[in-house]
Amino acid sequence: MSQSPNSESMWQTLDPHADALLITRFAANTAHRPAHTFLPQFSQLNLDTAHAAIDEILRRYKSVAEAVICAPAAQSAVEARDRFLLPLEQAADDLHSAYSTLEHLHRVLDSETLRAVYTQARAKVSDFQTTLLQDRSLYQRYRDIRDMPDVDSLGSAYVRALDLQLREFELGGVALEGASADRFRAIAQRLSVLSSGFEEALLDAENAFELHLENVETLRGIPDAHVQRFADHAARKGRNGYLIGLDYPSYQAVMQHAEHRVLRERLYQAYVTRASDQGPHAHRFDNGPRIEEILALKQEAANLLGFEHPAAESLHSKMADSAGSVLEFLNGLRTRAHPHALHEMRRLREFALQRFPEQFPSGELHAWDISFVSERYKAEKLGFDDSTLRAYFPFAQVLRGTFELLQRLFGLRAREVAVDRYHPDVRYFELLRGEHVVASFYLDAFARRQKRSGAWMDVCRTRRSFASGTRAPVAYLNCNFTPPSTLENGAVESLLTHHDVLTWLHELGHGLHHMLGAIDVPSVGGIQGIEWDAVELPSQFMENFAWCDEGLQLLSGHIISGEKLPADMRAALLANKQFNAGLFLLRQLEFGLFDMQLHQQTQALKMPQILALLNEIRAHTSLIKPPAYNRFLQSFSHIFAGGYSAGYYAYLWAEVLSADAFAAFPEQAPINGETGVRFVDEVLSVGASRPAMVSFRAFRGRDPDSTALLRSYGI
Repeated sequence: MSQSPNSESMWQTLDPHADALLITRFAANTAHRPAHTFLPQFSQLNLDTAHAAIDEILRRYKSVAEAVICAPAAQSAVEARDRFLLPLEQAADDLHSAYSTLEHLHRVLDSETLRAVYTQARAKVSDFQTTLLQDRSLYQRYRDIRDMPDVDSLGSAYVRALDLQLREFELGGVALEGASADRFRAIAQRLSVLSSGFEEALLDAENAFELHLENVETLRGIPDAHVQRFADHAARKGRNGYLIGLDYPSYQAVMQHAEHRVLRERLYQAYVTRASDQGPHAHRFDNGPRIEEILALKQEAANLLGFEHPAAESLHSKMADSAGSVLEFLNGLRTRAHPHALHEMRRLREFALQRFPEQFPSGELHAWDISFVSERYKAEKLGFDDSTLRAYFPFAQVLRGTFELLQRLFGLRAREVAVDRYHPDVRYFELLRGEHVVASFYLDAFARRQKRSGAWMDVCRTRRSFASGTRAPVAYLNCNFTPPSTLENGAVESLLTHHDVLTWLHELGHGLHHMLGAIDVPSVGGIQGIEWDAVELPSQFMENFAWCDEGLQLLSGHIISGEKLPADMRAALLANKQFNAGLFLLRQLEFGLFDMQLHQQTQALKMPQILALLNEIRAHTSLIKPPAYNRFLQSFSHIFAGGYSAGYYAYLWAEVLSADAFAAFPEQAPINGETGVRFVDEVLSVGASRPAMVSFRAFRGRDPDSTALLRSYGI
């Protein structure tokens, strides 16, 4: 087999203790070597090699593209595939292997040096990809192959890949000329910088905040494990008392359990003003100017491509056919959810007035009260105590239960393998059928500084075929759970909330979509090329197994006794599934409606106008009115730094798909291997080799029905 574009001879073994470890060797995995042989070698490489590596890969990619353009025409589609398409796919994959390593480390191991290198590399890659998509000669080569009489001999996956690639060219500005093409390329470059800056400002704002407390009484009601974490945090800083940061486990613990109302409000204010012009670090990390510029540039780019607004451009490659149909879908759900949510809000206010008359003499609840009152209501009225429940979900048991679930549902066996890691917390697992390694993943489960908040899946390696074998796909699965601590029984463990378990299964679902892809055309294999409003189907589908009785039996196990979650607690948990479901649904609808309406604007907006639009939507949607200082927008990275711009509705649309898909499994024993394998065959394994709706129909036998979603919410 020929050497990959970036040969091992390019690399020197560097200081394994360098500040930020980076870039990977780009040799191809074959069937003759273990899957982990060609993973990123984090401990051997550092940032000094990054620029040269990216430059070399881009140079070789460009050479491949030029050779494809200049070569004589192929006489058959198969010849065109072998001479033109395969070399381009391999060059794109080599670039992804390098850049994804850098991008991942930027998200999980941030430092000033790494940030500078990543920013420069991102600009280079963005400019290269935009220039490539504007190359009319390359576009014509793809067009000619697609129009060949025998193109169907390549198979439906390749034909689909050609169609999607031609669309990428069109959305990339291939029809633009002269100054318009130059401007479009400059916009893409600038948006790349702004997106990266948005995430970095948010991370910096989170890391900059620390609330120091000396009186433990202020922390009354918060579980002991979290109080100990706050004390440990202070001790590490050489301070007495307690330090609370804005990592989500800490924030959630205070919001749900702190009896001290002023403490809840203080942390709430810090959290909802991150990276904004308000709050304890007002203007220091403000993302407001970035939002204004991002929206203006997206509008300009959409207009250059002939679209009325960014929403129309975004929906051009999604399942939804128009912004109007999306808004109709969202508003229909709002109509159904609103009365349900009104009842839920009245219930919370009545309970607060009865249970905490000194805190809520009028029954009025503020945004920082909802989680606290809800937790107390669940504990006293529904028999659901999240802090007690956590003892049944130690992370090690959840992991064991998950692997048993994968075995029974999909016939997959998991085993941990020792590989080079970028942080001591990280673990690496292979998924096998029999003795054959199907895929593998890195698991980075716990919160820490220099790691962005939230949970997500990233692609490390795509499935790729060679003459000597097939390289199995590799994923990064990332969460921000409470780090392990020493418990009363002496065990060192992380205890998860049920919400954490849902989060883990959600990201695993994304990972399975990538890892179980069986298509050997990278651009339509795994999650590549999937319509964005269908990409959440597998992730939300997997969450169902943390709600069903059979799944809870697998996932739970008491930290001391090992006892499975008792029947009465399972019943309370399942009853809790629909608790405040209407309020939750309205919150998601608020996000989705705002996102779609914001990206339908045809003129550049300033922050006061953007906030006015959000408040207008809230007036018709939300029952929880936030204070005037709330700047949620400045941390809404999904639409300003992620892939959900004019696409946030996808969470709810995919939830329709996932609820309906799960309804195909036996109600009493949903961990059904026969149906699970069919789900893999018809949905997960086919990737984007056919439209997502075709895959759904193949599995379900009909179009999706939203009844299952509303039923799951109790509406």
